Amino acid sequence: MTRPHSHLRDYQKYIKTHVLEAWKSHKSIMLQMPTGTGKTHLLASIIYDSLKEDGKRCVWIVAHRRELVEQIEETMERYGIPSIPKEDGRVRAMSIQWLSRHLADFHESPNLIVIDEAHHALAKTYKELWLRHPEAKKLGLTATPCRMSRRGFTDLFDELVTSDSIADFIRQGWLSAFDYVSIRPGSKSQRLIENLSKRGADGDFQTKEMNEVLNRKPCIEQLYESVRQYADGKKGIVYAICISHARSIAGFYRQRGINSVAIDSKTPTRQRKQLIENFKRGKIQVLVNVDVFSEGFDCPDVEFIQMARPTLSLAKYLQQVGRGLRKATGKDTCMLIDNVGLYRLFGLPTAYRDWKAMFEGRLAGKGYRTTCKKTEYLAAKQEKAPTGCSNEPLEMVMSHEILWDYLNKSKSPTDNNTPLQEKLKPFKDRQNGLWGLKCGQTITAKAQYSTLFDVKDNLAAVQFEDCRTAIVDKNGRIRMKTDRYKRMKFLPDNIVAVTDRNDKTSYIDLRCNQYYPDKPIVMKFGQIEILQVGRMFYSRTKHAYVNRSGIDRHDFFSRGFYLLIYDPFITPEFKYVESTEDSLNKDYVCILENDEDSYYRFCGKLPDGSIVIADGEGRYYHAEAGKEKRYIACMTPETQTENFKAAVSKLMSEARECAAQKQADKQRTQEKKQKERLATLQNAVPFKSGLKWGLKSGERIIVPPIYRRIQKPIGNYCAMEENPNQWGIIMLDGKVVVEARYINVEIKDNGTANLTIIPGKTKTIKL
Repeated sequence: MTRPHSHLRDYQKYIKTHVLEAWKSHKSIMLQMPTGTGKTHLLASIIYDSLKEDGKRCVWIVAHRRELVEQIEETMERYGIPSIPKEDGRVRAMSIQWLSRHLADFHESPNLIVIDEAHHALAKTYKELWLRHPEAKKLGLTATPCRMSRRGFTDLFDELVTSDSIADFIRQGWLSAFDYVSIRPGSKSQRLIENLSKRGADGDFQTKEMNEVLNRKPCIEQLYESVRQYADGKKGIVYAICISHARSIAGFYRQRGINSVAIDSKTPTRQRKQLIENFKRGKIQVLVNVDVFSEGFDCPDVEFIQMARPTLSLAKYLQQVGRGLRKATGKDTCMLIDNVGLYRLFGLPTAYRDWKAMFEGRLAGKGYRTTCKKTEYLAAKQEKAPTGCSNEPLEMVMSHEILWDYLNKSKSPTDNNTPLQEKLKPFKDRQNGLWGLKCGQTITAKAQYSTLFDVKDNLAAVQFEDCRTAIVDKNGRIRMKTDRYKRMKFLPDNIVAVTDRNDKTSYIDLRCNQYYPDKPIVMKFGQIEILQVGRMFYSRTKHAYVNRSGIDRHDFFSRGFYLLIYDPFITPEFKYVESTEDSLNKDYVCILENDEDSYYRFCGKLPDGSIVIADGEGRYYHAEAGKEKRYIACMTPETQTENFKAAVSKLMSEARECAAQKQADKQRTQEKKQKERLATLQNAVPFKSGLKWGLKSGERIIVPPIYRRIQKPIGNYCAMEENPNQWGIIMLDGKVVVEARYINVEIKDNGTANLTIIPGKTKTIKL
């Protein structure tokens, strides 16, 4: 028996902590985790801890299908949490259909209610649980918190807790990489699907029309050719439209030597279990199903997924491909065969999903034909049809090699894996005539602006109905209130040009909310920026530095993580770090990289390159590259630790040690690199070009021919004559270790050398 909390992965522990934290302020939580990342294992750990905390606790686990209930019961028992018969037990696993019929029969009150596959939770069916047990904690589990109808889940759940994305889990090695092939745009198959016009009650393609169009021999033959070409001999699952379609596919595959069976809702339970067991053991190669294996099915060694059913449901798409992304021993990748062009509606499995917007009902979990453009993907390579293949070969949309390369290089592969690629755009509500903001298909700020002047990055310049103007972020939150302007336009470098009612234009620096009458010129010193307005200079900090002393660009000195500005008129006086270069410490203003709060008085540099600065209130700080400034002292210290001299003395001692350590590390690194370099030059020999000599290794010239003579190397050294009777020693890489001023040089095998100064007078040195 395995205790569920004992083998949680790091990300499961992290998510569990977030769920427990969310329960402190909300009773009802929905948890999103991709298929195959261990939702059930995490659930078992949460339930285990809940029961351990209070022996009288009662937990209900509710699912929408009986098969899921059985799987939950088996999983709980595996972790030592038996789901005891419904009439007597602390943990009960039930289908929502059974529970809704017997809810009145229960006299107990659960402490925790878990909803599995919670994207199926309908308010009418589940609301009764919330009404009857308002004090119970609720946890909804799903990989896809979305509905096609754009109706959110906030009527049942208060908060959404999300995990890492599919792309993150693949990058971290918890999910399998994949190859993705699909029908070509403009192909006959794609046109057939695009012409599907009828919709079912759930808003998806109508099953009857799909079956009439696609359940035909040419289409099924192409399905078979796709498997033969891309997944020959592999174990896989095919998703069909309906029962007749599934049976047609399975029969066609069997006729051509693929051991396949069809499973659907009409397959007897005992037979279904046996077929699934045979599939898991490898006795059956392909399972063709109709929505049977979209949820809860666990067979990690599935090597390919074939999508033969068009759908507009994002949930169905991700549940299907998710069956193939589980990791298994000996399985490097999964082949995703998309015979119905679903990636053009939803993006690849690694595409970014705005689960928060779907959870809240701001975005539908529905496919849009404009979602995917061919150029958004890495499909630079297209497969040619092999001999005997269909006239419409599939195209390679993504190979696992390219996927791995992009996932490992960055967190934003070009298949739209990050919301930053969705540009902020304005939209106009036709009903009220007002403007709002959206990213892609997601409305981020409702229509509430009478005028939308300009949009740039994640900001918008807007005018409200009462004529107020402001700068807002993509969610409509006011970033900066402004006067009532006639026009507003974003300029480069976070500058906004604003025009008032009298057509006078001024400028706002969004970095520090400062106004300027003339257009600022941005001066850049590495990561630090200064604005020049007319003859004056301003720091881009909230407490702005203004220089009025008539300086020019030559009075700015970039020092990496800080910028010095010469200003002999700055006041008041401050204490300085004692230095042999005291004159360099005074009369300088300091601007720190990544510090938008204020400017500082420069008080001196320490041996390790860090600096001491002071603010206008008389507080002293220690600043280092890549770190936040640290308070060390003040003008009027209340304790000895705040005394400037004592604090700087301690810093100086630490800085000397740090500088010495850095120098030693640098020396060791240089020596190591030189040793490695010399090891590759052991076959170096002298060569002559014209009248001069040099060294070469094979055809590679190491030391150019610049010496009068060079002797054969001994170890890593060789003697060279620069001028007549002026000998010295160089290393194999050309570095001079003994200047050429001796009348003779003799290098020994023991690492020493005899240098003849004058005849009869020599000295020995250690090389």
